Amino acid sequence: METPVETTRERLLNVAEQRFGEGGYEGTSLRAITVAAAANIAAVNYHFGSKEALLRAAVARAMAPVNAERRRRLDQLEAGAPPTPEALIRAFVEPGLELVLRRGERGAVIARFIGRIAFDPSRRIRELYAIESEPIESRYLAALQQALPQASPDAVAFGYMNMLGLLALHQSQALSPTPGAAGNEDPGKLAENLVTFLVAAFDHGLGS
Repeated sequence: METPVETTRERLLNVAEQRFGEGGYEGTSLRAITVAAAANIAAVNYHFGSKEALLRAAVARAMAPVNAERRRRLDQLEAGAPPTPEALIRAFVEPGLELVLRRGERGAVIARFIGRIAFDPSRRIRELYAIESEPIESRYLAALQQALPQASPDAVAFGYMNMLGLLALHQSQALSPTPGAAGNEDPGKLAENLVTFLVAAFDHGLGS
């Protein structure tokens, strides 16, 4: 069976993921991307319009599967009895880990890319990431605040931000060759360990 031919748009997105993940947005020139993608600036302008628009398209593509799965799981939880904190944490964490741990070598590229952009020093770049992630993330935060009425909204938000950071750390270490690192664990086991830790952190850290 023949492998489908990669389009210019796909090549630009693939290279953008890799180069932005390695060098960040400001540290990566558009020329470096076009050369590696065997394209030119005109192709970027045609398919995306600008370097910033290319970044946003790459973030949208990378986050689409995990956002869709998180949305599906949250919709399912909210259709039944009020969800527990553990159920909400699991529904958020598992898709994020599966994004990188079940996609082979490409998963590691996506992990570096998303981790770099989500915590970029530039507020504008972080805002571009938030455009894709904030709608579903804000729903999870609201659901956790409802599931933890004994804690203040600010306290739950603090725990939530720490959950995002810890998840990003495990994503960035995914498929690491270092012995004992996250990438060498069974994906299901890693998710279970992380969920268990986070549930305990919310439970004890928020005084429930």
